[in-house]
Amino acid sequence: MVTKVHMEALSPTMEEGQLVQWLKSEGDEISSGDILAEIETDKATMELVARGDGILRKIFLDAGGVSVVGAVIAVIAAADEDISDIEGSSDGNGTQQALPEELSTGTEPVAPEEPEAATTPAITPDTQGTGSVKASPLARRLATEMGVDLLTIKGSGPGGRVVKRDLEGAETAVSKAAATTTWTSEENEYEDLPTSQMRKSIAKRLVTSIGPVPTFYLTVEVDMSRVIGARESMNNMLEEDGYRISVNDIVLKAVAAALRQHPNCNAQWHDSFVRRFNAVHLGVAVAIDEGLITPVIRNAHAKGIMQIAAEVRELAGRARTKKLMPDEYTGSTFSVSNLGMFGIQEFTAIINPPEAGILAVGGIEETPLVVNGEVKVCPRMRITMSCDHRVIDGAQGARFLATLKSMLEEPTAILL
Repeated sequence: MVTKVHMEALSPTMEEGQLVQWLKSEGDEISSGDILAEIETDKATMELVARGDGILRKIFLDAGGVSVVGAVIAVIAAADEDISDIEGSSDGNGTQQALPEELSTGTEPVAPEEPEAATTPAITPDTQGTGSVKASPLARRLATEMGVDLLTIKGSGPGGRVVKRDLEGAETAVSKAAATTTWTSEENEYEDLPTSQMRKSIAKRLVTSIGPVPTFYLTVEVDMSRVIGARESMNNMLEEDGYRISVNDIVLKAVAAALRQHPNCNAQWHDSFVRRFNAVHLGVAVAIDEGLITPVIRNAHAKGIMQIAAEVRELAGRARTKKLMPDEYTGSTFSVSNLGMFGIQEFTAIINPPEAGILAVGGIEETPLVVNGEVKVCPRMRITMSCDHRVIDGAQGARFLATLKSMLEEPTAILL
């Protein structure tokens, strides 16, 4: 029986996917449930699973190629079945939206023209069309970051698979080549990079936020003395167990507790109705190389600080390797973005529709204040709330921030 392999919607917002690598080759025996390929969606790298049994007779989309959801990208069939009338298509018109050959793997690479003054690089691309390369996902990512062609690397893993250690020597060679290569300003004026699926998704969502959403901003400054003291006490108690609590973990817990008291801020806009949530599913913005992703701490209001801390670290780690599942980055009711660790004192964040609000957290600064006629230096932190005025009025947002401020300035209030 002929089985068409389609580009599947592997995330709720996915409209097209980029094929990272095929894990099976034409001619391989396939069983239903086998992992055929890795697909980069708008949020993560997911596995494409076979839906039928037979032989992988034809691959239409090469590694690096981009295809719309629903397009036929391969065919599984018995050896004697006729598949000549099946055409692969990525945009519904019988054509394939793929990256240029020099930007994809598994195709014959095209060597760029070298300037006359350039020295020969230590590592040169294979121009013999040797086909696809067996490599671990980590090795592929490292090779991309280093600018190394995997066709030039001899793999030491099982079956000649290229693994991380094989790239260690290549890194040194590439560094030396870069240091000894000279380029003119005209030849290196700019570089065009292909847009990742994540960056495309971010662009589409921002257009639906900052323009159509009537947004206003509220900022308060918080005395963080007691939060810092509470964090030190908790970490002293947890030291033997190897756990660590961050200021951000305490802020997340306080936000969840404050939202429970102000459900009008824990809401979403849906044109004909406003959906107000009793449970707090907190989105936590995580910066990765290709953009921003927001893993979700579900039922954050019902979890302790230690549990929130553990979940944030685990989800953030998998977000950076693009291994989150769709239900782990969708369904948030309110979001928090913290740039304090980058030295940012204050900023405004863009609302993630259909949520009605997002909190931007700045860094803690030692600030001189006049207290009872005396100048004291106190650790202060600015937080700014972006509000969708269709859902949240100014007074509602102000009351939420007042509650959050009081909880952070007296952390025991979080437990009430």
